[in-house]
Amino acid sequence: MEQPTQPEVPVLRPTPAPLDTGRRLNLTSFGLTDVGRSRKTNEDQFVVAELTRALHLVQSSVPQPRTLLSENRAHLLMVADGMGGHRAGEQASALAVVTVEDFILNTFRWVFRLQGEVAAEFQEALRAADARIFEEAGRHPELAGMGTTLTLAYTVNSLLYVIHVGDSRCYLYRDGVLHQLTRDHTLVDEMVRSGAIEPEAAARHHLRNVITNAVGGSEPGIEVEIHRLQLEPGDVTLLCSDGLTEMLPDAELAEILASQPTPEAASRALVARANERGGQDNITAIVARFDPASVD
Repeated sequence: MEQPTQPEVPVLRPTPAPLDTGRRLNLTSFGLTDVGRSRKTNEDQFVVAELTRALHLVQSSVPQPRTLLSENRAHLLMVADGMGGHRAGEQASALAVVTVEDFILNTFRWVFRLQGEVAAEFQEALRAADARIFEEAGRHPELAGMGTTLTLAYTVNSLLYVIHVGDSRCYLYRDGVLHQLTRDHTLVDEMVRSGAIEPEAAARHHLRNVITNAVGGSEPGIEVEIHRLQLEPGDVTLLCSDGLTEMLPDAELAEILASQPTPEAASRALVARANERGGQDNITAIVARFDPASVD
């Protein structure tokens, strides 16, 4: 099953080659998760984090702050939607998130140097999460079969990587148009791609929630979907669980992203609207906006 892929995002606008990895953008982001109206527990997890390069002074004869920070900032956004009974899904999504965090902190060979190797690094991080979930399930038979989706966005300056397994989604809202960057790793999505059913039937199909590729689950090994994209000023990204996209169509997602003044307002509006429509699952949304860097 382990067949990593690295599809390029469809060209949204001609971008310079090579990518402009030095152009800086200011990121403002906000994440929110909600149990919804039908579930007793929340098996979704999310992370909004900033990665910095720091120098911590122990002693110095030069008067200066004890901690010096680089001007470079990387950002990590993650959504994980767990699956499995008896709170196993909640544990699977939490294990995946903390394993990726640990990998980034202790195993990544670099943080700010952006070359093609970043794809291999993140594949390794997700494989580590997959292995950890199976290890935990092996020690606790009641957790057998637990798994999780995991979709993350990693940005440095104006370069975006999207790393994806499952059916949580990452969208890009640019110039009034909403683009779904990730595909759903579901049985129904495979049926649509093979021509077995029409796209219009997918949203109502009784097998639409059958996941074919997850971190953990019934057998080890994952297929990691990776995208790389040059960000532009004014871009907005949305990472979300299917508790949001099952309730709201893309047109409504776009309308909310366009009408709300801040990522926090947009995240709150998305979750509230999904609950108004029934809130049949846990709902998680992370909205991030990229603006021109201020000039000192």
